[in-house]
Amino acid sequence: MAKTLTAAAVLKLQPAAARREIPDAGSGGLKLVIQPSGAKSWAMRFRRPDGKLAKLTLGPVDLSGKEAAADPVIGQPLTLAAARALAAEIGRQRARDVDVVAEHRIEKRSRRTLAAKNAATSFGHEARYFIESYKFEKGPRKGQRPRTWRENAKLLGLDFPADYLVAGGEPTVIKDGLCDRWRDTPVNAISKDAILDLIEETQRGGIPGLETRNKAASEARGRHLSAALGTMFKWLSKKRKISVNPFIGMDRPAPSTKRSRFLNFKTDVRKADELRWFWTACDKVGGPFGAVCKLLLLTGCRRDEIALMTRDELGDDLAMLRLPGERTKNGLPHEVPLPPLAQKILKDLLRVSDKYVFSTNGTAPVSGFNKIKERLDAQMLAEAQKEKGKFAPWRLHDLRRTCATGMGEIGVLPHVVEAVLNHISGTKGGVAGVYQHAAYSKEKKAALERWANYVISVVTGRTAKVLPMRGRSST
Repeated sequence: MAKTLTAAAVLKLQPAAARREIPDAGSGGLKLVIQPSGAKSWAMRFRRPDGKLAKLTLGPVDLSGKEAAADPVIGQPLTLAAARALAAEIGRQRARDVDVVAEHRIEKRSRRTLAAKNAATSFGHEARYFIESYKFEKGPRKGQRPRTWRENAKLLGLDFPADYLVAGGEPTVIKDGLCDRWRDTPVNAISKDAILDLIEETQRGGIPGLETRNKAASEARGRHLSAALGTMFKWLSKKRKISVNPFIGMDRPAPSTKRSRFLNFKTDVRKADELRWFWTACDKVGGPFGAVCKLLLLTGCRRDEIALMTRDELGDDLAMLRLPGERTKNGLPHEVPLPPLAQKILKDLLRVSDKYVFSTNGTAPVSGFNKIKERLDAQMLAEAQKEKGKFAPWRLHDLRRTCATGMGEIGVLPHVVEAVLNHISGTKGGVAGVYQHAAYSKEKKAALERWANYVISVVTGRTAKVLPMRGRSST
């Protein structure tokens, strides 16, 4: 005989060796189902309009005792009161000759279709589509990926394998990153306010999912994330993947102020203390990392242009580094004549990889420059303290500025400095850049040798003999 169930009874009823169905006298057709495993759920048995007997599972039992604010629906956890309310609604529909089972099946298919559609347009799906497909559409790098595509992917919450472009593979969804946070959120549903809140959160506490070394507030973090997201949404808008670009009209973080930091290079080498401390620190760090940092100073190249150097890019005589457009910021090939000092550094380097010039494991190029920079700073500080000196904070990219400024101070003409740096601004920008195709090979070689000789004089402590440098006119 059916008994009226209570919430306490539902909680206390125990499983048996076989599946149990306990009718609730308080609601026609409602049954408490208890599996041998102890799992409890609500179900109803009734006849459909065609006379066939049907069973409809309403949902698992909710034992929390708290009633949901929304009306109960099939499939969600249900308290006794919610199950009775849902059973009563189903009873009313049956009284109107509605085929509840057929309606429920149609609704389930609609939900699955909607879920599949949302998954296909979710932030996680579109972020991966963007990273895998985005390439420059104009300029010298047309058809190429951005050099920092893997870094941008991490900002968006995806970590791609280092050899992804060669071997393929699946990216890892970074825990608590954007692709994890917005995994199922349709990209069209991400509002301007949500992005502004995210940028503010990033400035205050760090990029979601990524380790934050600087615990203080940082506008730079907000700029980096804003740039990555802005590029993605602009591209998706062009591809008609989103109806409205939330970045249109948005007040984004202001660009950073232009840096002017460089290691001092006083013509009197006795006063070029920061260069001397840096060189000594590189010697003490040693290995491929010390060599990379020295070459950054000697050549003015960007970090990855040196760190990712392959043996195919380096001639057998070590006299020339030939960077393809895919490896330069402006997409233009760049030839770097290596002075004898740079050649000696390369000759003295232990060969670990047949592909990469700088490697610690033989299969991948060197990485982990944040830790290397910390070691360099510690060694430089130790050298400075020996002379009761001090130095301001600096970055590895400041070595490029040091090279450029130093060459200018020792007499290298501006257009030659720009050629050394592979710049297309300044004397080679605008209309002049269209007609000025001179590579200045001889001048670049002479300039880098002159700069290397000055660095040698700093390291050895000899006074540098700086002579006027003759170079080809820029006109």
